Amino acid sequence: MAKTLPSKKSSQWKLFVGMLIIACLAGCVGIGPKTVSRDRFDYVTAISDSWKRQTLMNLLKTRYADAPVWMDVTSVINQYAVESNVQLAASWSNPPSANAQNIGGSTKYTDRPTITYSPLSGEKFTKSLMTPIPVPGILFLLQSGYPADYIFRICVHTVNGIENSYGSALTGRFADHDFTELIKSMAKIQRAGGLGMRVKPEGDDKAFVMFFRPLTDPEVASELHKVKDLLGLNTEAREFRVSYGSYSEDDTEIAILSRSMLQVMVDFASYIEVPDSDVAEGRVYATRTSAGIGKGNEVSPMVRVRSGREEPRESYVSVFYRDHWFWIEDRDYRSKLVFNFLMYLFSMTETGGQGAAPIVTVPTN
Repeated sequence: MAKTLPSKKSSQWKLFVGMLIIACLAGCVGIGPKTVSRDRFDYVTAISDSWKRQTLMNLLKTRYADAPVWMDVTSVINQYAVESNVQLAASWSNPPSANAQNIGGSTKYTDRPTITYSPLSGEKFTKSLMTPIPVPGILFLLQSGYPADYIFRICVHTVNGIENSYGSALTGRFADHDFTELIKSMAKIQRAGGLGMRVKPEGDDKAFVMFFRPLTDPEVASELHKVKDLLGLNTEAREFRVSYGSYSEDDTEIAILSRSMLQVMVDFASYIEVPDSDVAEGRVYATRTSAGIGKGNEVSPMVRVRSGREEPRESYVSVFYRDHWFWIEDRDYRSKLVFNFLMYLFSMTETGGQGAAPIVTVPTN
């Protein structure tokens, strides 16, 4: 009676199969830790790029009288799975009959990202876009070193009744000559270290105070005298209350009427270069090239957004809208800084509750 005995060849084959099974099972070991470095930076890059494109798109929508829409990324959950399956079958018969072996296997890799979006709407939308930028926030920006002319031109509508420029098609205006002179002098005083802020207790509330340090440089001292004269401030005083409003109550107060984010967007959008054909057809108003009115009062745009039919080769951010490309050049460093600052302002005026920031969850097993 014939017996089926394992040959040396079949033993080697079984060893090979066993090693293959172990290798397949080991494939999923450590998959979690290996993905953290890749996923974290990939999602950060993707969210950052989409945030820039969404901001530029909403500026364009504002310019063309379309409704801006914000869609926040509230959570990112990524799940990985690796499944291995190995099948083995073999049969032998007495010589001279043939023997047969069969081996099969499969491995399945699954990546299931789940991204949650939350549209900005209702009360949150109204508060984020329509509420004026807090005056203390403007003072904190000045205190942290942001240039005074930069901050006042973007965030401030009026200071003690002196009006900034505004790019609205309905209520637009050029800046008062005094406003241009004011922010230039404020910037010089700030660079010389003569401008400071502090918070003082005032009963159960807090008072925000702007003060001017003694200045030894005659040129900078003359700039301080100009600022006080333009704002109608007490020439002997060094500290001045800062409040929200159009006009001050007395000569020891600085009244700042800050802008809402929607007003900031309208002003920024007015400088976007739009196609001449859209202007001629009445689809949009003409692009502003200056915030001044001549005679040394010209002020160049803070951010430059170009447009064209062809997709830009190198851009910091670009979007396709109404059959045209709109973009900020990557070599335009000033425009990139201002555009970034605009996005920071959105964060400063955010009124959502906790959990609004994106959460990335990556299972590690």
